[in-house]
Amino acid sequence: MTDQAVAAAGSRQFFGRQRELKALRADIERTGLDTLTGRKAPRARVLLVAGKPGSGRTALAEELAAGLSDRYPDGIFRARLTEPGGDPVPTARVAQELLAVLGVAEPPGAAEDELTELVRSALGERRAVLILDDAVDAEQADPLIPDHPDFLVIGVAQGPLTGIPDVRPCTLGGLDPKSAIELLTAFTGSVRVTVDPQAAETLVEECGGLPSAVVLAGGWLSSRPKSSVADLAKRLRALAGDPLTRAFLLAHDGLPATAARILRFLCLAPLGRADAHTASALAGCSVSAAATTLADFAALGLLEGGEDGQYQVPGHLVPLLRAQLEERDRPAEVQLARARMLERTVRLLQSCRAVTEPEGSPARRKLSGLPRALRFPHTAAAAEWLDSRQAFLLAAARLAVADGELDTLARRLVASLVRALAAHRGAEAAAPQLYGLHRLVLDVAERRGLHRERAAALLNLADLDARTGRTNEALLRYRSALDAGRAANDPYATGRAMESVGGSYQELGDWQRAGDWYGRALAQRLARDERPDQARLYGRLGAVHTYAGRYGEALRNWRAAAAGHRRLDDLPGYARALSEAARVQEYAGRPEESLRTCEEAVEWARRAQDTRLQAALQLRLADTLDRLGDPAAARLHRAAAERLLETERSAYEIRSGSSED
Repeated sequence: MTDQAVAAAGSRQFFGRQRELKALRADIERTGLDTLTGRKAPRARVLLVAGKPGSGRTALAEELAAGLSDRYPDGIFRARLTEPGGDPVPTARVAQELLAVLGVAEPPGAAEDELTELVRSALGERRAVLILDDAVDAEQADPLIPDHPDFLVIGVAQGPLTGIPDVRPCTLGGLDPKSAIELLTAFTGSVRVTVDPQAAETLVEECGGLPSAVVLAGGWLSSRPKSSVADLAKRLRALAGDPLTRAFLLAHDGLPATAARILRFLCLAPLGRADAHTASALAGCSVSAAATTLADFAALGLLEGGEDGQYQVPGHLVPLLRAQLEERDRPAEVQLARARMLERTVRLLQSCRAVTEPEGSPARRKLSGLPRALRFPHTAAAAEWLDSRQAFLLAAARLAVADGELDTLARRLVASLVRALAAHRGAEAAAPQLYGLHRLVLDVAERRGLHRERAAALLNLADLDARTGRTNEALLRYRSALDAGRAANDPYATGRAMESVGGSYQELGDWQRAGDWYGRALAQRLARDERPDQARLYGRLGAVHTYAGRYGEALRNWRAAAAGHRRLDDLPGYARALSEAARVQEYAGRPEESLRTCEEAVEWARRAQDTRLQAALQLRLADTLDRLGDPAAARLHRAAAERLLETERSAYEIRSGSSED
C-alpha cells in the first residue's frame, strides 16, 4: 500500500513526508564527487528511497517525480524490479518492458546487454525521470541507468544499493501522527476521529505509523460505521505480530468467508494483477459478482487500481495472502483454481483471435456461441484488451510452464497467445514476444519428451535467430530440430530443418555445405513426390551453384526448377526460373542463349499477366541487349517496362479512388 488513499469521492491523496520530499529535492542539487573534482557528471543523478514494504516508499517516489514534471518535461517512466511475491525480475525482462513503453523495437531473442544498451540509449535522449521500484541490489538496477547527467533515476529499495556511486538513501520510518490520522480520516470521515482523538492517536501508534497498516485499519472502520476507533485499537492490540500483519489479519478475518477466500486466491494471479474474469475463474463465481467483490476490496484498501478494470494486489500483502492460502485452503483446491484461471485465459485469447476472422468463418461462428462475457464486440476492443493485458498474459504463460503440473493447459495457453499476437500485430511486429513464447514451448516439450513440438519450437526460434542475423545460433537450432524431427518421425519437420540448415550455410557463404543440405532435402521431397517443394529446392540449388561459379550445375537446376513450375501451372514461377537460367547463361559467357531464354521468360510473364514481373524481366533483357551492343533494342525494352509500370500505377489509383467512393 502507499501513502495515497482512496477517499470517499474516489480521489487519490498524498499525506505527510514533507521533510523527506524536501531532503530528496535538495539531494538533486547536491554537489557530487565528479563535480568536486571538476568533471561533468557522466551519468544520471540517482536518488534512493529506502524502506520496508508497506512504508509508502513507492508513493513517495511517485509524489517526488510528479513534483518535478516541469524540470523533467519528457515524462516519468516506471519499472518494477521485484515480483509481487518477492522474486527478482530478470533485468532483460525489465528492459523489454521499458522498450515497449519507449516505443523502441527490440530484436527478437536479444541478449540482456543488448537490451539494456537500447534502454540507456533511448532514455539518454530525454530529460525524464525513471522510477526503479523495489530494486533488489545494485547489479539489477545499474544496467538501466542512462549515461546522461540531465536524467533523474529514483530507486526504491529496502536498503542501500551498494555499488551505485554517489547515492545517499532517504530512509523511511512511520508517518508522523498528524499525517497518519489524516490518512485514517480519508477512509473513516472526520466524525469518529474528532469525537475521540486520543483513540485515533492510539490506533495509528498500534499501526506503527505504517501507511499500509493505517489504510487497512481505515478500510476496516469504513465498512463498519457503528464501530469506534477505540474498539479497533483494542482489537489490534490483542493480536500478535508486526503492525502490518495484525492489520491484515483483522481485515481478512473480518470479511465474509466467500470474500476472504476470493482475496486469498488473488495471490495466484500473475503479477498480482486481477480483473473480473481472473477473479471469477479463481473463485468459481460469476463475472459480475467478481467485479463487485474487487471494487469492495479496493474500497477497503486491500487492492490498488481499478481504473481500467484491472486491480493490483499490493506486493507487501502477497506473502501474507500466501501464508493464509497455505493454512486454510487444500492444495487440490488451489490447483483447481489455477486451472480455472488458465482455462478462462485460453478462452479469452481464442475469442480475441477469432474476432479478427472474416464474418461467416468457422472461427466467427464458434465465437458467437461463447457466453457474452467472453466475446469482444469488434477487433479494436480485442486489440485494446490484448495490449492492456500483455504483461499479465506473458506472466501467466511463464507461471503455467514453471508449474509443471498443468502442462496441457500451459501448451494451450501459449499456442492461443501466439495466435492472438500474430493475428492482431503480425508475426514481424510480435516477434520479440513470440520468441519468449517459443522458448516456453521448448521447455515443456523437452520436459515431456514431445519430439514433434520440440522440433516445431526449435524451428520457430531458429527462424527468428536467422532473421536477426544470429546465423550460427540459428544453424545449431536447425540441427537440433532435425534430430527432434527424426525422433518424432515427422517428415515435414525433417525436410524443413534440412532446407533451413542449407539456408544457414548459404548465409555463411559455405556453398558446398549449403548445396549438400539442399540436396538432402530435395531427395526427401522427391521420395514423397512433393512437387512444389521440389521446384523450390531446385531453385535454391541453382542459386547456390551460381554463387559458387558452377554454372553447368546451376543451369541444370534452374531448368529443373522451371520444369517443376511448368508442371504445376505456376506461370510466374516458371518465368522467374527462366530468367535465373538466363542470368547463369550470361555469367557462363553465352549471351545469345541468355537473350533467347530471357525473351522466353518475358513472354511467359506476359501470359501470367504479372505486370511487375514482366517489367522487371524486360529491364533485365534491356541490360543484356546493352551488353550485346544493341542499345536501340535496349531502349525499346526499357520504354516498354516503364509503360507497364505506369499502367499498373494508374490501375491502382483508379481502384483506390473507386474504393473511397
